[in-house]
Amino acid sequence: MLSGMACRAVPAGDRALVQIVDAALADVTRRSGVWLVCRPGCTSCCIGPFAINQLDAARLQQGLADLERREPERAGRLRQRARDSVSRLLKDFPGDPVSGLLHEGHEAERRFAGFANDEPCPVLDPETGTCELYESRPMTCRMFGPPLRSEGGLGVCELCFHGATPEEIAACEMKPDCDDLELTLVEEVEKSTGARGDTIVAFCLAK
Repeated sequence: MLSGMACRAVPAGDRALVQIVDAALADVTRRSGVWLVCRPGCTSCCIGPFAINQLDAARLQQGLADLERREPERAGRLRQRARDSVSRLLKDFPGDPVSGLLHEGHEAERRFAGFANDEPCPVLDPETGTCELYESRPMTCRMFGPPLRSEGGLGVCELCFHGATPEEIAACEMKPDCDDLELTLVEEVEKSTGARGDTIVAFCLAK
């Protein structure tokens, strides 16, 4: 099991990508003021698996390796949570249980939408309610909360922007402008590892 989830090297350009996204988040946080209520200990976005790309997986694995050097016991607890999570998820996992890669296509997306919605992210510390790999977190986590545009329109965390008008929400839209750089880096990781496609946090940290 999990034989395909070998450790990936993080491309050098990932640092620039993280800086771009974090700067965009800092800007939208300033513009949003009290409407953006994301705080340490608010964990609603940490419940239920979500797709991450191979660059996110590489960053998370590097973060866990760094944690193992600093605090091996803490890292061991995190890895065990990931293994326990995989064990719970395997039966209904809408992907390859060996590689941890999610299946693609409409039916696979439908299955994933209703998959394990009560499962906590293994990186979430159950005692403190904080992310144990915060500096290495996926792009989805870095951009969740502020208004973010997608194919379905302008989405925002259901806990944020209460009382704001549609115009006020739109004025706080987050525009990281990093799609081309992220795509290039994802392709670099996929080429170096041979693993192509999305996975979930539990699989990439459980090995």
